[in-house]
Amino acid sequence: HVGQRVSGEGHIVCGACRNCRAGRGHLCRNTKGVGVDRPGSFAEFVCIPEDNVVLIPDDVPDEIAAIFDPFGNAVHTALSFDLVGEDVLVTGAGPIGIMGALVAARAGARKVVITDVNPYRLDLARSLGIETVVDAGAENLSDVMARIGMTEGFDIGLEMSGAAPAFRDMIDKMNNGGKIAILGIAPAGFEIDWNKVIFK
Repeated sequence: HVGQRVSGEGHIVCGACRNCRAGRGHLCRNTKGVGVDRPGSFAEFVCIPEDNVVLIPDDVPDEIAAIFDPFGNAVHTALSFDLVGEDVLVTGAGPIGIMGALVAARAGARKVVITDVNPYRLDLARSLGIETVVDAGAENLSDVMARIGMTEGFDIGLEMSGAAPAFRDMIDKMNNGGKIAILGIAPAGFEIDWNKVIFK
């Protein structure tokens, strides 16, 4: 109804491909992302399919409703793996990266380290209680790891930046058998050393 508060699922699927027909719309090969493949929702109006609309209950404040999508992405990415007792590296201290780091800490990670190059984002991460915040443009991550008592690599990586240098550094700093969840959208065609991935 007109005037109801709603949130929108930003992935618009075709409904006709093999995955959609099998109930796996999240794997639709024809997905269009609102704000990526078509105009985003920072506009006054946005048009999405009715199936993508979720009513917001009256007892949920606007400030909470406004972060449904990024918080959902942060939680889903952070909880891709068991985090209890693990050392976690988060690359990218944007809203989703910071929320992912906080979720990892709350879920029982032993150490949580977040990196970025933006001073405002680094300060925000510190102010929200992330214990180890690293300016990747000024600090060497290996030195930071030694300072906080890490003698081996990270067990879990959450790549939230989309920055090729950050992703390469993450691969270098992972423990053998470490796991990485990737949410950051990287530029097309950036290279990584696949031998490092294979031999870890």
